Order: sequence, then C-alpha cells, then structure tokens
Amino acid sequence: MRRTTYHHGALRDALMAACLRLLESEGLAAVSLRRVAREAGVSTGAPYHHFPDRSALLSALSVQGFQLLADELSAARAAAPDPLAALTALASAYVRFSREHPAHFRLMFRPELSQPEKHPDATVAGDAAFAVLTGTIAECVAAGALPERGAETLAVTFWALAHGLAALWLDGQLAKRSDQLGTSADELVAEILRSFTALASPAAG
Repeated sequence: MRRTTYHHGALRDALMAACLRLLESEGLAAVSLRRVAREAGVSTGAPYHHFPDRSALLSALSVQGFQLLADELSAARAAAPDPLAALTALASAYVRFSREHPAHFRLMFRPELSQPEKHPDATVAGDAAFAVLTGTIAECVAAGALPERGAETLAVTFWALAHGLAALWLDGQLAKRSDQLGTSADELVAEILRSFTALASPAAG
C-alpha cells in the first residue's frame, strides 16, 4: 500500500532509510531512485523533491554515516581516562562502527558513488570525523604520550590501521585469522591496537 502521509522532512528520512535497507539486503546494484521510492512506499517522483539523482541520495547517506561516526568517536574519546587510552578507544570505536553500520561504512569511502565534487557535504562531514582523531593525537602530544614530530603522519597511520581492521572484519578475514591464532576477533583487534599504540609512544624509542 503506497504511503502518502510523509511530511517534507520525514519523506527525506524515509527515503534514506529505504536506501539503507536496500544496500544491506541487496547491495548497491539494487539502488535506484525508482526502487528506493517503491521500498519507501511513495510515488516514483517523490525522491526528486529531495534528491535530484542517485549520487545525491548516496552522498546524503555518506554524510549521515560520517556524522554517526563522529558522534561515536567523540563519545569514545570522552569516556577514556587519558589521551593515549582515548586513541586506542577511537580505533576500537571505528571498527565497531563498521560492524554496526556496514552499509554506511562501505558507502562512505566510495567517492565515485557520492561524487563529492558535486556534493561537498560528504567531504566536510568526513573531515569533521577525522578531526576527532587529530584532536586526540594533539592531546597525546601535549601530554607527552606521543612525539610531536610526525604527529600528522601518525594520525593518518592510525586511521589506516583502524580502517584496515574494519575492512578485514567486514570481509570475514579477521575472524578467519583470529580462529587460526586461537583467539577472538575482538581480542585480536584489541591486542593489535595496544601494540601499535605502545610502539608509537616516545617510551618505545
């Protein structure tokens, strides 16, 4: 039964939620504005009130994903007892986000889909999420827990580590390797992050 009672803001949210359901259940190939409209129970012309094309819808979901990620990173940072512990907590939160929001995660890092040159909000939102990490690195440097030299490179390195672990987990490879090592994926991630953080600290040099 087709719904006709969405008000303006709720229609946008309903279309984004419908797109996420399609991404999670059938993958990217299933996503078109016509198919999303059918999934949301609205007319095929309804999505065009908010999204002129498919990339605009995917970009909006990327923005939403980065905002959710930034919120989770900020919460992890605030709950940690000190800046160095916060750094490890951020990476753990990043991996956890990928598991809890796999459709968002896979989309957020596909610029050929969200077309940031047309929809720059996704880039802005991604930079805001990354700023939580760089801010935590700066706090670690100020506390003497990390060296000042190469701090910006270290931020990218830490992001690469967390992103790699998240991608491996989503692809099932982390569970496979943790089984071979006689541990769980959670424990393997935690040990990798602890080891990397220890190596990056001044005391390791």
